[in-house]
Amino acid sequence: MSPRANPQTLASRLQSFARSSATHVAFAFLAMGGWAVFANHTHGLERAAISGLAQGAVSGLLTLGLKRFLEAAATRLPDLWAAILPPAITCAAVLAILLLVHHLAGTPNVWATISVPYAVSSSYAWIYSALLVIGRRRKTRG
Repeated sequence: MSPRANPQTLASRLQSFARSSATHVAFAFLAMGGWAVFANHTHGLERAAISGLAQGAVSGLLTLGLKRFLEAAATRLPDLWAAILPPAITCAAVLAILLLVHHLAGTPNVWATISVPYAVSSSYAWIYSALLVIGRRRKTRG
């Protein structure tokens, strides 16, 4: 078996690819940008494309910062506050950023456009914050 076909090497490469920030940013850009194009397709290709590019770019940038902010904030707060405050802050900030970006981009269907990206980022923030607290509590117990 050649080194390229080694299953462990392939698995290691796939894990590295899946953990890569560039992979996460690219996925966010394509998935959420694609959603924005779909949400605005009835307003013509130009409007849909501008909305998709705006959403893709903001989703990519938010993806970079969201995880880092949640981790940094959680380490500075006691458990209950770490589970509540960082996701609440990110939810408010993400909503404001999405509304601003789509207002500036002239997105026709703003609420439909931001519904999926906002739901995904909010869910992620609450779940990941809870997991950070749970992980920290497990470490201190044992």
